[in-house]
Amino acid sequence: MAATHLIIGAGKMGGSLLSGWLDAGIISPKSLMILDPNPAQDAQSAIQQGAIHITKPSDISKHTTTVLLAIKPQMIEDIGPQIAPYLPNSALIISILAGTSIEVLDGIFSPRPIIRAMPNTPAAIGAGITAITGKTAQDEKHLDTAESLLSASGGVYRVETETLINAVTAVSGSGPAYIFHLCEALEAAALKVGLNENLAPKFARQTIIGAAKLLEQSDLPPSDLRRNVTSPNGTTQAALDELMSENGLTQLMIKTVRAAFIRAKELAKSSRN
Repeated sequence: MAATHLIIGAGKMGGSLLSGWLDAGIISPKSLMILDPNPAQDAQSAIQQGAIHITKPSDISKHTTTVLLAIKPQMIEDIGPQIAPYLPNSALIISILAGTSIEVLDGIFSPRPIIRAMPNTPAAIGAGITAITGKTAQDEKHLDTAESLLSASGGVYRVETETLINAVTAVSGSGPAYIFHLCEALEAAALKVGLNENLAPKFARQTIIGAAKLLEQSDLPPSDLRRNVTSPNGTTQAALDELMSENGLTQLMIKTVRAAFIRAKELAKSSRN
C-alpha cells in the first residue's frame, strides 16, 4: 500500500490528530508518513503500528494526496520550500499553523490547494473543536476532505474568512489555557478559605470537570444553568456579585480574548512581510 498522507511535525497537536485518524479508522498506519526528526509519543505509537517515519523531504511518497502542516509557525519559511518540490501538484495542504496566512502558504506551495485549520488541544481526547477555511470559493471538495479528517478529533466548522480563523484562535485555540488557569485560580482560592493542599486541587478540578459535563449534557444555555445554582441572597449570589461586577469576569474575558485576537492578527501580518 502506497503512503498517501503526510504529517510534517508530529508533536503534541500533530500527534493528537494522527491518533484520531488511526483510532477512527479514517486512514491506515501504512498509508501515513511522518516527517519529524523527533516524533512525540502518539507519533511513535503510529510508527510502531506501521506508519512510515521519514527524515528528509526526498523520502516523501510521490503518491501523497494530503499534507498536514503541524510544525511551529516560525519554521515554515525554512522547511516549506524544502518540502514543496517533492509534493504532487494535486496534494491538499492542510495547515494548523497559528498566524500563518493562506497567502504565505500559497507563496510556498502554489498551485496546490490549501486549507487553513485551527484545532485545539482537547482534540487529543476527541473533544476538540476546529475551524477551517479555504483558499478560494471553489474549495468545497477540499473542505470536505479536511472536515472528514479533522472530525475524528471533535467538531469541525467552516468559516468564511481568515479573520474568523484569528477569532477562533483567540476563543477556542487558546481557550483551554483560560480554563486551566481558572482551575489554578479556583485552587488558590480554595487554599485561602482553608482547604488543605490535598483537597484544594481535587475540589477545584472536579468542580470544573463536573460543570463542563453538565453543560455538555444539558440543552439549557449557560445563563439558565447559572441561575439554577443561584439562590437569592445565598452564597452563590454573593460570589456572583463579585464575578458579574462592572470589572468582573465578563469584562476580563473580553480583554483576554481580544489580546489573543490582536496577537493572532499581528502574527499573520508579520508572516506576510
